[in-house]
Amino acid sequence: MLVAFGANVLIAIAKSVAALATGSASILAEAAHSWADAGNEVFLLIANRQAHKPADELHPLGHGREAYVWSLFAALGLFVAGAAVSITHGVQELITPEPAGHFVIGYVVLAVSFVLEGISFAQSTRQAKGEAATLDRDLIEHVLATSDPTLRAVFVEDAAALGGLVIAAAGLFAHQVTGSAIPDAVGSILVGLLLAWVALLLINRNRRFLVGQEADPKVRQAALQAILAAPEVARVTYLRLEIVGPRMISVIGDVDLTGDDTESHVAVRLRALEAKISASPAVAGAILSLSAPDEPTLSV
Repeated sequence: MLVAFGANVLIAIAKSVAALATGSASILAEAAHSWADAGNEVFLLIANRQAHKPADELHPLGHGREAYVWSLFAALGLFVAGAAVSITHGVQELITPEPAGHFVIGYVVLAVSFVLEGISFAQSTRQAKGEAATLDRDLIEHVLATSDPTLRAVFVEDAAALGGLVIAAAGLFAHQVTGSAIPDAVGSILVGLLLAWVALLLINRNRRFLVGQEADPKVRQAALQAILAAPEVARVTYLRLEIVGPRMISVIGDVDLTGDDTESHVAVRLRALEAKISASPAVAGAILSLSAPDEPTLSV
């Protein structure tokens, strides 16, 4: 991620210089986009670091949700520093249009940026595809559903970066051909609207994980099968898997144990089963209670 941060800073500097040299509103919008992306990388670095802090007395399920807090800040930054700036400048350019020049500089910077962003997008796509295959999801479904906000942010922002570069190039070309600044200004506004859509998408996804979201049905099915496979479990009557961080869940359930032990022995067996479940690297913690005799059994 440090490499991505450095690349975004260099791209942002190059776009800023090109915007000054050409006077293009679309390239200025792309410069704002890249500066917003660079700032987002800082928030995502903090998100990864905070989310992996070990559990403590005040946070028995760990600090996984920190990832969604800092990723939410990153999305808000993209909305303000990227979308708002791009749209505002585009509107100003429509009101008081200014001619552009040195178009070759703009095309070169946009082309180099497209190559670099394309490499980053290819890497994030490979990672997302690998994870999607393990969960039997298609690519876009996994990007939207994954509990890893960093993967989602990088993938979506890289895709938006490529789209924004195409829009900026089209606006710059139309400005050159027609001599009018209006297409360039419209390009700036379109880049801003694209960034606003991406930011709102990321804000909504992080919000949903922060307020508590049930794990994917396929994960729930696998967890239920694993618990029922334990020799000490006769049946399961309740199971809730809540996402508490990137690829981390908490397990709450009601189970009926085999045999007819005394209360003290049952308590020991329940604690042992909780420890067994919590030993999984994907489980932040497990809390189990005994099922009532009349509660319906969950089926696999």
